[in-house]
Amino acid sequence: MSSAYLLISHGSRDQRPHLAMEKLAELVGAKLATRRVSWGVEGAEENYLYSRTSTSANANSAAPAVVTSSTGFPLVGTAILELAEVPLHEQIRQFASLALAAGYNQLQLLPVFLLPGVHVSEDIPAEVALAQQSLGGAIGLKLLPYLGAHPGLRSILASQLAGVETDAKILISHGTRRVGGNQPVEAMADYLGAVAAYFSVSPSLEEQIQVLAAAGYRQIVILPYFFFCGGITDAIAQMVAQIQLHSPKLRLSLGEPIGASAQLADLIVDLIEQK
Repeated sequence: MSSAYLLISHGSRDQRPHLAMEKLAELVGAKLATRRVSWGVEGAEENYLYSRTSTSANANSAAPAVVTSSTGFPLVGTAILELAEVPLHEQIRQFASLALAAGYNQLQLLPVFLLPGVHVSEDIPAEVALAQQSLGGAIGLKLLPYLGAHPGLRSILASQLAGVETDAKILISHGTRRVGGNQPVEAMADYLGAVAAYFSVSPSLEEQIQVLAAAGYRQIVILPYFFFCGGITDAIAQMVAQIQLHSPKLRLSLGEPIGASAQLADLIVDLIEQK
């Protein structure tokens, strides 16, 4: 079955996450094209070039993009759940129509989300169902597991901490008030030998730093549990700077978000190829 692919992210008024998503789509497309070469598909050895077409967005957010190779394979796109001019189900319908016209008979959709919250468990499936209803049986839609569910994500985060000299580690996430909603963050923090802190709920970053400082830790690394840079990671950086200013005996170090990397693209391709 010939499939196109759509990566779905939350959406932001900050253009950096949208640009990162386009880069990630390019990386995924290149890896899928490389696999096509290994499968011996004719024409796959042509140079992998990209073209983009906007599906729409307001002036404050970058438009979802369509990324395709010079051979027409693979067709990889991005879409956003919120802050687009048209709802997600319409973005899916438009991209599916493009895929259908290009000869594809299936569209696989992968949520680029870290946690299994309401967006992943309810909002996106509902939008996919609306899109399928609109498309009828012309092309099949297949919703894949969200990216944060891939166990390989732990290795990417661990690699960011490898070789870093530190007494203690903090993993900071956005956080949620939903019962059990922060459990995956706590599990990831445990795996990394870190404690969890949250941007929007307790325990906050400042609270966790105070706890660690009271226990005698002085050199503390803070790792943002976010895919890409944006307004929240900027706010976290400002928090760290302020805490450092008022706590000169501490040595605080702030890491980078996960980022659009070849390693992250590998996880997406692995989810795509899982049966």
